[in-house]
Amino acid sequence: MKPFDKTRKCNYFPMLTMVAFPTLLFGFFCYNQYVKTIPFPDFSHRQPFRESSNSTNFKLQETNKDDDDGNVRVVLPLEECDIFTGEWVFDHGSSRPLYKEDCEFLNTMVTCLKNGRPDSLYQKWRWQPKACSLPKFEAKILLEKLRGKRLMFVGDSINFNQMLSMACMVQSVIPPEKRSLSYANYTIVFKMEDYNATMEFYWAPFLVESNVDPPTMRDGTVEPIVKLESISKHGDNWKNVDYLIFNTYIWWRYPTVKVLRGSFEDGVTDYVDIDQNVAYESALKSWAKWVEENVDPNQTSVFFISMAPSHKMSSAWNNTNGIMCLNETTPIVNTSTFDVGTNRQLSAIVENVVRSMKIPLQFLNITRLSEYRKDAHTSIYAAPGGKLLTQEQKADPAKYADCVHWCLPGLPDTWNELLYTLIIY
Repeated sequence: MKPFDKTRKCNYFPMLTMVAFPTLLFGFFCYNQYVKTIPFPDFSHRQPFRESSNSTNFKLQETNKDDDDGNVRVVLPLEECDIFTGEWVFDHGSSRPLYKEDCEFLNTMVTCLKNGRPDSLYQKWRWQPKACSLPKFEAKILLEKLRGKRLMFVGDSINFNQMLSMACMVQSVIPPEKRSLSYANYTIVFKMEDYNATMEFYWAPFLVESNVDPPTMRDGTVEPIVKLESISKHGDNWKNVDYLIFNTYIWWRYPTVKVLRGSFEDGVTDYVDIDQNVAYESALKSWAKWVEENVDPNQTSVFFISMAPSHKMSSAWNNTNGIMCLNETTPIVNTSTFDVGTNRQLSAIVENVVRSMKIPLQFLNITRLSEYRKDAHTSIYAAPGGKLLTQEQKADPAKYADCVHWCLPGLPDTWNELLYTLIIY
């Protein structure tokens, strides 16, 4: 796929908006109450593995292939096919899921069947682009592409989910004694010894520096404060990485953002409240500037993943008696008129910032295809802080159902099939 089209210009001038005090207070209350119920990773204290990166050339010659049902899968050059526009198709064959839930790298936050979910249909849906098909995921082909290299997911717990998904998608072709997963304060590293390669996750939920970066501050009980122009502390850990995959969204879900005046190192606690859109754009511009100044596009491929939606309003798919995503077992089938509440203003900001960047960048537009998947969340089968919900908590899904994160195997595997396609082609 060609880099994100930078020829179209879309001037966006976010405006500060005034919010009445009662509305603002209510918004903060709702956010704090909800975020306390959803899990965030807590890394142990071990040093991450680091590898030098070497460039390798590996070309894939893709031909038409048959799927498990005997249907021809037409794979076209990516320039001729929008792989992000299509529909979900139920897979009656054996190709889904791409791995089993007993993958050793999954934790209880995502193992929905093990946690008591009664159905597994959410594992059987395959994304079908309109004009072509995605190439079959081949773990060995990806690993050859990664030989001697580093791939790093950077962002929030949604990107952490995706990193675990990718580790499970390739682990079956790596001998057990040649693969390992290690944890540190900010970084999780999946090491693939035979390929002298690593697959990593770096925790930076706002991309810029914030008070919820340290491990003890990630449980959602602390109101975030960000330093919009401060990114080098994180960025130093992103240098010399061959594939960088960024995201940031779920921590931006409140009408205003507390922005620090001063530095965290100096113990400054003075902050100012700034409109959400203005703060989000400022943070992304800080990130874009860092990428342009520190990334060599001849060595490093950069990707940005669009926002992953939540499904907290069952009325959006005409289930007026539903409670958030509870007991949803199929995707949304109305493909034209539903709106699950994704923040389109933030989405426009991302696209505008990406278009304005001076280096090539791939944009994974997963938002719309994920909006269909009301069935794929962890719901009451999550494990906040590693602990399963009690029966009393399960009986109160309006408060405790997690309709932000996703079961594994599940939807993030499709995101990785899309990422795989962009990396290989």
